[in-house]
Amino acid sequence: MNTPDFVVAIPARYAASRLPGKPLRALAGEPLVLHVARRGLAAGAREVWIATDDDRIARALDGAGVRVAMTSPDHASGTDRLAECARLAGWSDETIVVNLQGDEPFAPAAGIRAVAELMRAGDTEMATLAAPVNDVETLFDPNAVKLVRGEDGRALYFSRAPIPWPRDAFARDRSRMPEGGPWLRHIGIYGYRAGFLQRFAALPPGRLEAIESLEQLRVLEAGFRIAVGITPAPFPPGVDTPEDLARAEAWISAGHG
Repeated sequence: MNTPDFVVAIPARYAASRLPGKPLRALAGEPLVLHVARRGLAAGAREVWIATDDDRIARALDGAGVRVAMTSPDHASGTDRLAECARLAGWSDETIVVNLQGDEPFAPAAGIRAVAELMRAGDTEMATLAAPVNDVETLFDPNAVKLVRGEDGRALYFSRAPIPWPRDAFARDRSRMPEGGPWLRHIGIYGYRAGFLQRFAALPPGRLEAIESLEQLRVLEAGFRIAVGITPAPFPPGVDTPEDLARAEAWISAGHG
């Protein structure tokens, strides 16, 4: 498989609620955002851009081989921030953009490329990845987003609840994984073309998005299509809390990453 031509864009907001200053938190002695940027470079992206609202983050990336877009501090979401980044970067509407979250220091290069390939090879407006759910705790964890997809590989729905709901199995026992899987957990990495990124950011928030607090539901509710691939490599947990940061540090100390 030839690697498609694509760019990686990483939203990096300084004022993260659960881990203030998250992009600049030290991981193995370097800013977290630098680790994420290197994942984009390792995947073979034509360009890697950091979309930020803070000069300190821009300075931390000096000499890293990435581009920085200084964006408004008033954006409501990372999608809005990346839409401004696309305008500042001057990408054509057909440019494939992979949205890599700024708290994914261990995102596998193969997974990033897989999203770009889904966009290159398919005809959907967006693409994302999923992984099988192997334990019932994850299935019921509202922080682990689940999804169902059709026979054509396109997303039918995303939810914080267990979907599909195995009625008979859960009527008997909810303490173990039911048969009939695999159940799928969503991995928060997205691909789109730069032109659709602008359309996405301009869509009004949807009713389902408000209920589940899942921005990707805005796309489905508006009638657009999201291709879902099974990740070719594991995505270790991201960094969203001080405890996550400590686990990431231990992961690196153990020789991973």
